[in-house]
Amino acid sequence: MGIIGARSGYCASRDSAGEARVGQQAAGRRRGPLAGLLVAAVVAAGCMVGGGDQGEPRQPGPRQSGAPASPGAQTTRADGTTGVAEFEQDFRDAVGIAERYWTAEFRASGRRFQPIRRVVPYTRAGEVSCGGAAVPRNNAVYCSAGDFIAYDVQWSVSAFRQVGDAFLFYLLGHEYAHGVQVRLGIRYDFTIQQELQADCMAGAYLGDNVRSGTLTLDEGDLDEFREGLLAVGDDPDQPWFAEGSHGTAEQRTDSFFRGYENSLDACGLG
Repeated sequence: MGIIGARSGYCASRDSAGEARVGQQAAGRRRGPLAGLLVAAVVAAGCMVGGGDQGEPRQPGPRQSGAPASPGAQTTRADGTTGVAEFEQDFRDAVGIAERYWTAEFRASGRRFQPIRRVVPYTRAGEVSCGGAAVPRNNAVYCSAGDFIAYDVQWSVSAFRQVGDAFLFYLLGHEYAHGVQVRLGIRYDFTIQQELQADCMAGAYLGDNVRSGTLTLDEGDLDEFREGLLAVGDDPDQPWFAEGSHGTAEQRTDSFFRGYENSLDACGLG
């Protein structure tokens, strides 16, 4: 479940009833770790890329798909078949749930959240640029210069079919977390710090939505998360301090599940 991308033109859809439900759950849970942070304007130029973005990810092995998906108005199942229609529906669901989740978290801290401006699908290297630099194939990125997420459709559909549909929710959650980091003014000296925190935030987004009943995971979906993280871990020989480092498979898995189990309090946001 890397952080690298896919194509199919849609931006986030909003469901006011779903947002109210998630918002109430978040507000009742706690004041929130965002309370002590200032919401910053979008950082100027430059791309923040999530997972394996310095080269092609190792392709995950084949996997049997689960039962057909049947998303409803209030609940989304992160399991399904491997058709393009299911891929598109799952991706739309992942974006919409991320918007509602972060809107509720910011609201619980007394702040207004501005959703990421758009989600841009692409199929060719150079089709999308960020701050003047071409976005490569086999990737998904958050671009702070334009406040958008871009994803390579062909790569994403392939990973969706090989790892499973839970992959998309992690992929989107990680990239969306980079947009939240920008909004909170979070900056680190090393790429790996930014990336492991985004993995933790993606885990919190998924875990909190599972606990609230907004997202229902099928048997085997947690294994899909693990398989995806294994597929996008850095090469063991890559120095942790190198530009573009994201962390080993073990580090990324640990960060993701720390957020999944303990929510945003585990992600060092404040």
